Amino acid sequence: MNPVSSLRQRAGTSLFLRVAGPDGLASRERIHGTPGPRWFPPGSAIRTVHGDASMFVGGMRALLLQSLHPAAMAAVAAHSGYRGDPWGRLARTSTFLATTTFATIDDATAVIDRVRWVHDRIRGVTPEGIEYAASDPALLRWVHVAEVDSFLRAHRVYGQQPLDADGADEYVAQAARVAVALGAERVPESTAELAKALEEFRPVLGPSAAARDAADFLLHEPPVPSSLRPGYALLAKAAVASMPAWTFGMLGLERPGPVGLSAARAAGAVATRSIRWMLGPDDASRVAGVG
Repeated sequence: MNPVSSLRQRAGTSLFLRVAGPDGLASRERIHGTPGPRWFPPGSAIRTVHGDASMFVGGMRALLLQSLHPAAMAAVAAHSGYRGDPWGRLARTSTFLATTTFATIDDATAVIDRVRWVHDRIRGVTPEGIEYAASDPALLRWVHVAEVDSFLRAHRVYGQQPLDADGADEYVAQAARVAVALGAERVPESTAELAKALEEFRPVLGPSAAARDAADFLLHEPPVPSSLRPGYALLAKAAVASMPAWTFGMLGLERPGPVGLSAARAAGAVATRSIRWMLGPDDASRVAGVG
């Protein structure tokens, strides 16, 4: 192996294990190597999106967007351990996405059952006195809408093979299958329905100390070593610039102008291409649902 290939392999493996956790290689082998029927066939839209490096941008955007729902943010702040164990939370999320997208139906069903079991035990009250439950179908719908909107938008800008309009509708419909299995209701199944759902949530979204704290943590206190800070900063810039215009004031963020938007898009392109280079040509087996 030549020095460049060796460097790429070491960098790619290090990045993969950072995101997927110390058991990531074994999980990847089980997810992709276990024989049996899958929900989504090779070449399907959801595999294209969830197996692409653009998920690094989409995942960060999803977290920022989700935080604007008071009940969702209260649940995350109280129960997810995103500050104390951010990499553990990321590994659990990426493994869930990889399993439901690429693994056998039996394994996908089993991981969904485990998540539902956890959700049934997460309840609380927001600082504003609003009761919440992680198993609430409306709350699950919001988390799903924020994720799918973010993953799709990031992919259509930074994906190696961006989906066309029909592919985007296929992605939303396929992702809905997982959300329904988790217990969400009124799940969008097309990009038009997705846009409508996002608009429907706006009256209940708003600023909060917890949301701004989460944004500050993600953007200014990232749990990454100094060697990864430059690349992380590029991803963060791209994620922030892709947020809906009405979210900036809620999160206390400065909305970039035309020059800033152009720079952010260039930053996202550099970052995702670099990740794709490190992970090698087969993103679907190396990234496997990072987000």
